[in-house]
Amino acid sequence: MVSTNYAPEHAGIGPYSTQIAEHLAASGAETHVLAGMPHYPAWRVHEDYRGRWRMRESREGVAVHRRRHTVPARQTAVRRGLFEASFLAHGALAPPRVRPDVVLSQMPGLAGGVLGARLARRAGVPHVVVVQDLMGAAAGQSGIRGGGRVAALAGSVEGRVLRAAAVVGVVHESFTDRVVAMGVPRQRVRVVPNWTHVRAPSGDRARTRARLGWSGEETVVLHSGNMGLKQGLEVLVEAARIADHEGGGTRIVLMGDGHRREALLALGEGVRSLSFLPPADAGEFPEVLAAADVLAVTQKASVLDMSLPSKLTSYFTAGRPVVASVAAGSGTAREVERSGAGVVVAPEDPEALLAAVRSLAADPERCAELGARGREYVERRLSRRAGLERVTGLLREALDAG
Repeated sequence: MVSTNYAPEHAGIGPYSTQIAEHLAASGAETHVLAGMPHYPAWRVHEDYRGRWRMRESREGVAVHRRRHTVPARQTAVRRGLFEASFLAHGALAPPRVRPDVVLSQMPGLAGGVLGARLARRAGVPHVVVVQDLMGAAAGQSGIRGGGRVAALAGSVEGRVLRAAAVVGVVHESFTDRVVAMGVPRQRVRVVPNWTHVRAPSGDRARTRARLGWSGEETVVLHSGNMGLKQGLEVLVEAARIADHEGGGTRIVLMGDGHRREALLALGEGVRSLSFLPPADAGEFPEVLAAADVLAVTQKASVLDMSLPSKLTSYFTAGRPVVASVAAGSGTAREVERSGAGVVVAPEDPEALLAAVRSLAADPERCAELGARGREYVERRLSRRAGLERVTGLLREALDAG
């Protein structure tokens, strides 16, 4: 497997790559992973890996080959390009000394896809790609500085990797048409949804709220995860500002890390209805989600079909209603609507977001119903066993065809 992100990263794509590799190893396959140094979502290299150039470690039966790369503290198209180029160069110069039967790449990033294709071609084996985000579309839709200029280049490289793959998995059907438009035959595209990688909450909700300083009288809206450009988290800061002016009663909490965190802290200075939390550890994370009244997912209006937030699987598991401030018809909107676990409001509209929150807060029965639908959706569609079997099925299909 080639994946820039891997354990101990606990957010984003890292947990999925980790669970796939560990599942394969537990099934008896000799499993190797070419990965970067852990850095997400803080966009700082994890303290246990700082100063390391390259290394090999064993994690739960998986041989993980780490290669150092740049880690940009701020996201621009140029900085992202250097990040990709450094991982690509180091991985190409020092590939793992193994001869695989099949290579699986997780995209993004582009470098992982290119490295996976290179390793598969040299070994004469099938290359399977799982598309978590579409990098060309992301460059154009996310609002990253200089992104419009590199969208075509990123899309071109991405397209070459996908066209050469034996099988392409996409985590949501909204990606399918764009992948086919890149020249990938539709018959080689499979939908392989992500699964929930966190346990269901089991603690005392009131005790967790008290520990976090959340009173029983206030409505807590929680956003958990990466604080980047495409999330458009400014809408939550402005919603908190409106809540201040209208008399409070609503607390908006941003939990996580990312290169936009400091800017959001500055933007929200003095806003009483706004709080920030560091990322929760794996044991605490489900309890914090369940302690909130409403879970928020936000995206810029320009984000349509390039990304599906991995946080949704955790949100549904938590059993709390979801408010999605995202573009109508986007993959995120479609997933929330299909689950029946939440409501979709116009993106970048803090008044609409706050109105939806207050409507839910006034209707506890509806909140309970939406939360129950989320958990049922997880059991029906997003179980770990089913998700891992879908990815394993891609590998079997590629090997059988080869």
